[in-house]
Amino acid sequence: MLPAAGMRRLLAIGFVWICCAAAWAVLGSTLSLRSDTSYDGLSEAVTGLWGPQLDQRPPSAVGKETHAERRTESRHDEKRGKVEQVEWTEPVTTTVDMSLTGTAVETKLALEHRRKGLLWFPTYGVDFSGRYTFRNASTAARDVEITFPIEPGVTYDGFAVHGPDGKPLETGFGEGGAVFHAKLAPGEAQAFTVAYRARGTRRWSYGAPSRGLGPEPGRATNFSLAMRTDFPDVDFPAGTLSPTVHRRQGEGGWAGTWRFDQLVSTATIGLELPQKLNPGPLASKITFFAPLSLLFFFFVTGIVLAARRRSIHPMNYFLLGCAFFAFHLLFAYLIDHLSVGPSFAIASLVSVGLVISYARLFVGWRTALLTFGTAQLVYLVLFSFTFFWAGFTGLAITIGAILTLFVMMQITGRLDWAEVFSRPPPPAAQPLPTRPA
Repeated sequence: MLPAAGMRRLLAIGFVWICCAAAWAVLGSTLSLRSDTSYDGLSEAVTGLWGPQLDQRPPSAVGKETHAERRTESRHDEKRGKVEQVEWTEPVTTTVDMSLTGTAVETKLALEHRRKGLLWFPTYGVDFSGRYTFRNASTAARDVEITFPIEPGVTYDGFAVHGPDGKPLETGFGEGGAVFHAKLAPGEAQAFTVAYRARGTRRWSYGAPSRGLGPEPGRATNFSLAMRTDFPDVDFPAGTLSPTVHRRQGEGGWAGTWRFDQLVSTATIGLELPQKLNPGPLASKITFFAPLSLLFFFFVTGIVLAARRRSIHPMNYFLLGCAFFAFHLLFAYLIDHLSVGPSFAIASLVSVGLVISYARLFVGWRTALLTFGTAQLVYLVLFSFTFFWAGFTGLAITIGAILTLFVMMQITGRLDWAEVFSRPPPPAAQPLPTRPA
């Protein structure tokens, strides 16, 4: 059974760990709040400078046909005392939707990360070219009005529309988008090309939400979209269509094609741009992870010291925990002035230096370097560094925990724990004798 003195000692070390965990919770919450507040404000600033995410919708067209229609009306002639039939003709305009029978879009996305404050934002430039074929399925010639949607807040450069003969068409701009006109004979189909350059942030998509890739809800005919990027890491948002063909292209590029003959779907095409590692959220995640890191450190150093028939006071554990906390505090505020790599390296060196220089005073240089220094490098520096590997942090921590358990089991397998916990505590250190005056 664990002696009362040993129980009190363990409770004291546990209290130290809880106090350190509370301090990290406060620091992590502060960092999260600062990052969230900065992101909301800075995101609006970046959007205002570079443009919002660009959601390009397909064009639509309506055909108008005007013809003379005969009208007849009965009128009462009071002078002649009889009713007369009056006839006249008046123009009547009918409007029908034109069918979009073909879509061939080509896009090129160029990524550029821009830093604002402590955060990185993915911005891009896009070169767009779309060839659209509209058909007049009616039995009358139609004056066709074609509307190409334009997103508010997006700056378009080199916007141009060309007709079937390759000549530019006169284009007007209004609230609904860019408008141009053509004349289609009965059954005739004509192709028009729209091209522009624009800028956006975070995401690019094609198609109308809840309607799909064509102007008719849920339908697209003879559709193809070819996309090229200058970055290899692409991600498709939930609810969008995956490409029918895709591949890496050249050095650091990607190419994909969406091709459908007859598509019935309200899904769109979308691409999320890769996000660069942001120092603020990174520091927050590492800070919230810190109590687990310190728990491993206390566990390993305590077991190793027990195996060597040694122990240290709970106050020593408290100061070691403060040295751990110094890493996260220094890293959190260094990233305001330095990049992530140098900030992480400086904070690591300072914290490890604090631990080793302090531990050597009561356990000696050898134990301070091999036990305390190694444990801190593994459970503070290396474990914190795993947050740089997006998606592998949990796996790395799990492997580290299993390896730690294996090593501790091998070290203490032959240890008589009853003897360890039953022995009296080591005598307190005696003060050094003073030299007589």
